[in-house]
Amino acid sequence: MSWESDIQELATREALAEEMGGAEKVERQHHFGKLTIRERVDAITDGGSFHEIGKLAGVSQYDDDGNLQSFMASNFVFGTAEIDGRPIIVSGDDFTVRGGSADAAIPAKRSQAEGLALELRLPHIRLVDGMGGGGSVKTIEMAGRTYIPGVRGWETVVGHLGVAPSVSLALGSVAGIGAARVTTAHYSVIVKDTAQMMIAGPALVDWASLGEVSKEELGASKIHTRNGSIDDEVSSEAEAFERARQFLSYLPSSVDELPPVVDNHDPVDRAEEDLLTIVPKDPRKVYKMRRVIDAVVDQESFFEIGRRWGKSIITGLARLDGIPVAVFAEDPMVYGGAWTTDSCRKMIRLADLASTFHLPLVHLVDCPGFLIGKKSEESGTIRFGSTALAALGQSNVPFCSVVVRKAFGVAGAANNKPGSEHFRMAWPSGDWGSLPIEGGIEVAYKSELAEVDDYDEHLAKIKERLNRVRSPFRSAEYFEIEEIIDPRQTRSNLCRWAKLARKALRPGPYAVTYRP
Repeated sequence: MSWESDIQELATREALAEEMGGAEKVERQHHFGKLTIRERVDAITDGGSFHEIGKLAGVSQYDDDGNLQSFMASNFVFGTAEIDGRPIIVSGDDFTVRGGSADAAIPAKRSQAEGLALELRLPHIRLVDGMGGGGSVKTIEMAGRTYIPGVRGWETVVGHLGVAPSVSLALGSVAGIGAARVTTAHYSVIVKDTAQMMIAGPALVDWASLGEVSKEELGASKIHTRNGSIDDEVSSEAEAFERARQFLSYLPSSVDELPPVVDNHDPVDRAEEDLLTIVPKDPRKVYKMRRVIDAVVDQESFFEIGRRWGKSIITGLARLDGIPVAVFAEDPMVYGGAWTTDSCRKMIRLADLASTFHLPLVHLVDCPGFLIGKKSEESGTIRFGSTALAALGQSNVPFCSVVVRKAFGVAGAANNKPGSEHFRMAWPSGDWGSLPIEGGIEVAYKSELAEVDDYDEHLAKIKERLNRVRSPFRSAEYFEIEEIIDPRQTRSNLCRWAKLARKALRPGPYAVTYRP
């Protein structure tokens, strides 16, 4: 007696599952420039490493004798795999089967994917395309009832944020719970033109008398990468997969480990000559902060996150002598580097990521303070700014700052991590205070200026007098700044600090839960 016939049936059912929604639906997926879920899994993971779980799940029909007549595979594929030799959980929607909606879903598959990532403490990559398992109107008739909304298992998704890295890629039109699954991740990417993200689709928006709009008008990549809902946009799925792999390369597999150190072939004493002249003498003139970042971190190691939103602060990951770190820096080319509501939100997100996954924090400082004005007040800048400073103070990783130029006001105090002893240094271009001299001089000396005949000449004399004492060397005399360094030595100083910071890191959970 043999089980050969059962093994044959197993092979038949697996082959049916691999057909997904059928040749016509697969061709339609390709027509719109999108890969199928199985092609996506193969493209993002190490070759041959994917082990699928629940491949036989789906909806079958049988004849009166119990023979299989048809099979519609579940529209959710998941399993274990490896990226750069490290184990992960990978899951994704199959848009070729009912557009990813609930009437083709097996909810237990999605729940197990999330649950395994949490319990095995593994990174999770979500390939989101469609409703993400949300319901459609047809679901009501199929179920024979309506249902009161609930997000079962969401505590698992949120809990995973404090345990292991999660990456969500928006690879098609995602809505409802699918959109929530994109945004509830440490890093998210959307493919320009072929993917959109929205709370509800055009038909529901029109029904609600909110206007006739297209999916692109509702949820284009340019909308959500500029409001901070999604971190980055890319031009192709291949680029999205590469961005996901890069992001994970800076992080440990879970909070129980430290980030991996890579071999470094960039000399730690590399000195970039143009750092000596990059900061203009005129405080009103700007320069390229990204050039400073690239000059001081390991070559080609800076991985910027969220470039299209909160633009006055640059955030990302990098390496110093092979050691992963988190970096943030003001961009003087946007509002002079002043902190805005969005840039504060972006900095909070980076501080939480750094603390969760044991990444030392580096701040390259050129902060004129919070952005001022009516719009800034209306957007609650001071509220989010206070939260950003709290997030910095709560961070449990070593911190180092380099004052490149300005450090003014409450926001400028982020050159220092509250309640912490840490390395801090400044370039000779450092300029600090409660507010810039240029902005407050005429108010502070109003009475004196009112009594002179030549207002402009006397104002110039006051400025000259004040400029004699604004030198950073005066602050160094009082130990208000610990070091003043040659800008060309910034890299060597940071690499030395990174080695010390690495020794101070301890694996384990972050006391403050990561906030999506």
